[in-house]
Amino acid sequence: MEAINNFVSTINGFVWGPVMLVLLFGTHVFLTIRTRFVQRYIGKAIKLSVTPDNEAEGDVSGFGALATALAATIGTGNIVGVATAVALGGPGAILWCWLTGLFGIATKYGEALLAIKYRVKDKTGAMVGGPMYALERGLGQKWLGILFAIFAGIACFGIGNMTQANSIATMVDANFGVPSWITGIVLTIATALVILGGVKSIAKFCEKLVPFMAGFYILGCVVILVINASFIGAALKTIVVSAFTPTAAGGGFVGASVMMAIRFGIARGLFTNESGLGSAPIADAAAMTRNPVRQALISMSGVFWDTIVVCALTGLVLVTSILKNPEGMAGLNGGMLTTAAFDTIPVVGPIVLTIGLITFAWSTILGWSYYGERSWVYLVGTKAIKPFRFAWVVVVFLGCVTALDLVWNVADTLNAMMAFPNLVALLGLSGVIVTETKKYLWDDNMDGWSTDAIPTVNK
Repeated sequence: MEAINNFVSTINGFVWGPVMLVLLFGTHVFLTIRTRFVQRYIGKAIKLSVTPDNEAEGDVSGFGALATALAATIGTGNIVGVATAVALGGPGAILWCWLTGLFGIATKYGEALLAIKYRVKDKTGAMVGGPMYALERGLGQKWLGILFAIFAGIACFGIGNMTQANSIATMVDANFGVPSWITGIVLTIATALVILGGVKSIAKFCEKLVPFMAGFYILGCVVILVINASFIGAALKTIVVSAFTPTAAGGGFVGASVMMAIRFGIARGLFTNESGLGSAPIADAAAMTRNPVRQALISMSGVFWDTIVVCALTGLVLVTSILKNPEGMAGLNGGMLTTAAFDTIPVVGPIVLTIGLITFAWSTILGWSYYGERSWVYLVGTKAIKPFRFAWVVVVFLGCVTALDLVWNVADTLNAMMAFPNLVALLGLSGVIVTETKKYLWDDNMDGWSTDAIPTVNK
């Protein structure tokens, strides 16, 4: 088992290595240029996200689709992952993480646009879409769509379920002394109650959970920054300077080169907002929207909240805390760095962090359940829905009571491999993205209706 795990770890290091980073970040920059810096419409995007489009076809509101995608995207990586980037790449990694999010907005926009453009109805009348349908209907490469669905359909059980459930059980046990099996039972029942109702139930619940969990965590970060206010200016300077010059060891920071800052900052940014992986557009495809561009704008606002806001706040909290207490923060790893930073808030700090981690992890379980379900529906049809949901809740319990490094490594590898066929769709259909953007956004026709018929597939 150890030999297998080491082999998978080697593959994982390759697929998440420089090639992947260049492909993803390069796509971000390419689509930013092709869409004429669509990021400038972020204000319009945020406004649209809270403006219902009830007359349009779809299963959930635009905000419901966004909340479902954010539920899956905002996870423990936004807290512990950012700390890991700082621990390994120095404070400069935060700027590279932030820049990855800034350029990644264009990729998330393109993914969602294609998901709406090429979505279909299954035989139950539900809207379904995502990279697999864009690859099949847009590029005529069904085999790549099948590959994407296989990668996503397997990866979801690890990256979106078992590892998240295990982190919840571990935290509850460590902080409250509750045995893992009890947490497993409670979490399994709670998850079942939400996902058994399908995307409408998931979206409705996430519409309430996501604003609460994000707002609660952001409030905690703001309180810490108020306490560390005198160090904010120095922290910002340290982050910017360290992004382009090597960080010397000392003052609570480990030594890090510029390449380490770039590598770990970009890698963490890509992992936290999932732009380019192809997961979020699966949720976007279910949205009620009159045209592809409208939901694409709403979807790209998710990267703004996930990386531009949450990850940036986490990074600033960490660096100000290190500058304030360099001796106490020295030598700590990612998770312990975050814990030490939240200890700044007397008594309630650890509670805020624990609740944040638990809700972030559980929301990931809910959001990824829909991604996995739609992937299996693409592969074998709607007959997969009930067996998948049953398997999902069983794996939630298993994840709470078992910890398998192999499961994490395999899922992480497949998660990265999802990106390859998705990038083929984005680059191959970039002309479609530009055409639709011109039609509705550049020509100021956002209230226009799409004339594309939505076909029904016999699955």
